[in-house]
Amino acid sequence: MSREPMNRDENLRKSRLVFYENDVQRLNAEIDTFLELSKARCALLVDRDGHLVTRRGEPVRTSEETVSALIAGSFAATREMARLLGENEFAILFHQGTRDSIQLQLIGERTLLATLFDGRTNLGMVRFYAQETAGRIQDVLAEIHSQNRSADLNANFSSLGEDALDKLF
Repeated sequence: MSREPMNRDENLRKSRLVFYENDVQRLNAEIDTFLELSKARCALLVDRDGHLVTRRGEPVRTSEETVSALIAGSFAATREMARLLGENEFAILFHQGTRDSIQLQLIGERTLLATLFDGRTNLGMVRFYAQETAGRIQDVLAEIHSQNRSADLNANFSSLGEDALDKLF
């Protein structure tokens, strides 16, 4: 039996953060304070793979999962552009529309804070309070990461998945 699937499984376990209800409550509290101070409409915390961690504030007008995936994709494309220009990364992105604007900010190595805002506030307020909030969220994420949690994937997750797919087809 090849050890490659085991290595893939181990990498998957190590690359994912596992959030418990208390973690999300702490993150929500930080984001709620940010929204109150900045007067932004909505904030989404998204991992770099495009998975929504939490959303606070006004509902998004479309699928949150789709928006989360597009946020991560936008950041990935801009990261590649930065690399081509000799930068390691652009840590903050801003997109301005006629009605709404969005700021995307990297928090640590694996999380993005997306802030949607309109004319009730301005970019300066959003950036100022987002920077403070990003530091506090990073502290929470670092604490979660230091706890070395596991997603509890079975040690032979890949081979079990392959077996299940083989049985289907």
